[in-house]
Amino acid sequence: MVVNVVVLDYGSGNLRSAERALARAGAEVTVTADFDAALAADGLVVPGVGAFSAVMAGLKGVRGDQIIGRRLAGGRPVLGICVGMQVLFAEGAEYGEDGLGHDEGCGEWPGVVERLDAPVLPHMGWNTVQAPEGSVLFAGLDAATRFYFVHSYGVRKFDMPADGGFAAPLVTWAEHGVPFVAAVENGPLMATQFHPEKSGDAGAVLLKNWLGTL
Repeated sequence: MVVNVVVLDYGSGNLRSAERALARAGAEVTVTADFDAALAADGLVVPGVGAFSAVMAGLKGVRGDQIIGRRLAGGRPVLGICVGMQVLFAEGAEYGEDGLGHDEGCGEWPGVVERLDAPVLPHMGWNTVQAPEGSVLFAGLDAATRFYFVHSYGVRKFDMPADGGFAAPLVTWAEHGVPFVAAVENGPLMATQFHPEKSGDAGAVLLKNWLGTL
């Protein structure tokens, strides 16, 4: 069965590469900002490049935060990519010329997106990850598998224990100067800090694994 996936178009870049990668993985893909189409799709992909604040502004401009919330309330899958993952957290902190800026995220997970403490930024290129046992996204991939990252900010602490009978999220970590969250699997909500659509065969496996959950 072919599944229908919407790549949410809210003014962020990288839409077409995500569309092509998902199509190669076997999905029927639509790139749109249409509220009803995004709600009705089998899966929703939220890409994102650039600054946290700009991505959140674009997302709210198409009611993307509401779309995400409604889908998750109904147990309908959402996949965030790069800054599309970061905005799922509670808060983003960016250091600019005017000092420390704080921006509110979607708040689906606790945590702050902050600047990585590393000698070279951005973290650009291929890196390995440490996936937990039981991961669905990384099924069939070994510990030496590398994925493509482009970012200077990340989530360095993740504290969301099991609650009310629900299992704690599965968190995958990577390291660039400091450990940071590379992926999260939390029921219908999953996300990656790296770009699976730019990660070659490994990214294709991951996207097929995600499509298999729809």
